[in-house]
Amino acid sequence: MGMWTDRVVPHLADRSLSTAPVMRLRTAAVAGLSGRVLELGYGSGLNTDLYPPEVTAVDAVEPSDVGWTMSAGRRERARVPVERVGLDGQRLSAPDGRYDAVLTTFTLCTIPDPALALAEVRRVLAPGGTLHLLEHGLSSDERVARWQRRLDPLQRTVAGGCHLSRDVPALVEAAGLTEVALRAEYLPGPALSHPWGYVYRGVYRAVEAA
Repeated sequence: MGMWTDRVVPHLADRSLSTAPVMRLRTAAVAGLSGRVLELGYGSGLNTDLYPPEVTAVDAVEPSDVGWTMSAGRRERARVPVERVGLDGQRLSAPDGRYDAVLTTFTLCTIPDPALALAEVRRVLAPGGTLHLLEHGLSSDERVARWQRRLDPLQRTVAGGCHLSRDVPALVEAAGLTEVALRAEYLPGPALSHPWGYVYRGVYRAVEAA
C-alpha cells in the first residue's frame, strides 16, 4: 500500500463515515449484538461507543496501523475489552464457531476477496450466530449502477481499493448465511451522490446444516 492509502485514507474514512446520518445507521446496525463479537474492519473504532450492553467482548480485525492508532481513545473509553486479533479478514485465526456475532460496517467494499472473507465469517460464527452489516454497494437503480461500474476504477485508486458496485446481499447469501432482515436505501444527499451512497443494513444468520 502507498502513502496515500496508508496515511490519508484512514482519516478520510473516519470523517466521511462519522456523519450524523451514518452514525444513526451504525446505531441501528449494532442493535441486537450480544456475547463475543468479531468486528471485521474495525477502522478508527466508530462503532465502539454504540455496542449494546449485551456485548461481552470484541475482537477486532483491522489492517491499518493508522486506523488502529486513531481508535485508541475510543477503545480506552469502551465498556467492553477490544482486542486486535488480526490484519486480514480473508484469513481469520479464530477456531470454528468462536463468535456469537460478526459486525462489518463499510468493510466488504475494500476487502480484495469478499467471498473468501464471508466464508471465513461463516466458519467462525457459532450455529445460530448472526452477521450484522452496514455496507455500501450496487444500487438497485440500473442508471446508478452503470455509473458505479464506470467510477469503480477511480474509486479504487483514491479510496484504498474501495469498490462501488459489489452486490453485498448476493455475496453474503453465497457464503451460506440466511437473511433475517435487510434494508437498502440512499444516504441523504443529491442524486449526484447516489453512486457512493447506496447502503445495505441487514442481519444474517448462520443456520446449522440439516
